Amino acid sequence: MPRKSNTRAAAEAGSIRQRPDRTWEARYITGHDPGTGKPIRKSVYAQTQREVRRRLAQAIAAIDSNDYFEPSKMPLAQWLDIWAEEYMGDKRYSTKKTYKANIETHIKPALGAVRLSQLMPHTIQKFYNELLASGQKVLRRNKAGKIIKKNGETIYDTAPMSPKTVRNIHGTLTKAFSTAVSIGYLRTNPADRVTLPRIEKKELVPLTDAQVKDFLQVSTGDGLEIIMKVIQFTGMRESEALGLTWDCVDFKAGTVKVCKQLQKRKLEDSADRMEAYIKSL
Repeated sequence: MPRKSNTRAAAEAGSIRQRPDRTWEARYITGHDPGTGKPIRKSVYAQTQREVRRRLAQAIAAIDSNDYFEPSKMPLAQWLDIWAEEYMGDKRYSTKKTYKANIETHIKPALGAVRLSQLMPHTIQKFYNELLASGQKVLRRNKAGKIIKKNGETIYDTAPMSPKTVRNIHGTLTKAFSTAVSIGYLRTNPADRVTLPRIEKKELVPLTDAQVKDFLQVSTGDGLEIIMKVIQFTGMRESEALGLTWDCVDFKAGTVKVCKQLQKRKLEDSADRMEAYIKSL
């Protein structure tokens, strides 16, 4: 049977053809549908016949060695929504809050439209570099320190983002990609192969004896005197000290166990948590 002129199939190329837009397509079978038994056909594309032959050979070799991987066409933003909704059940409230803030504020605006399969380490590296250079938004103020607004809208300037914040954003991406790898959306985690900024730790400067004495004098008689002294002499975070209950204190052993935190939550979050707790009873 004579070949149709619009397929432009290359001579002796088998499943390779040139498309109307002058690019080349190679079709191959990855397996068979378990329900219908029909072959599952996939395609690779390239600008030249030589390149499409190479990609076809790679795909067939991967299938023969049981190492074939179907790239995901899902945009990163869609996967992050799924991950945040379905895969954060084991995370603490504060961790979820941080992850979601990083996703909505930084990751989605920069990378949300990119397909999972197209996220390369250098793409993520460029994203981190841009955050370090100008990833932070700061309120614009006049010489008197007053916030400047235009047409009722607050004006922001960009500023360098701290290495620690960039590392926190990296942690969010790494966790999301790790889950995508474990369920088969990605072959490897692209965030594992980037260079992270080094955090220079600031030297801690404890209060002098005179400052401690002044602190004790000022706090004496205050309604928060006890809790302030606990923080001062144990080094607890504020949330840890405020989360202490009597069962955390062992008066005989003279110890305090830090195992809880008091955190501020939105009213609707607390209501949802209480409703879930009541349903579980």
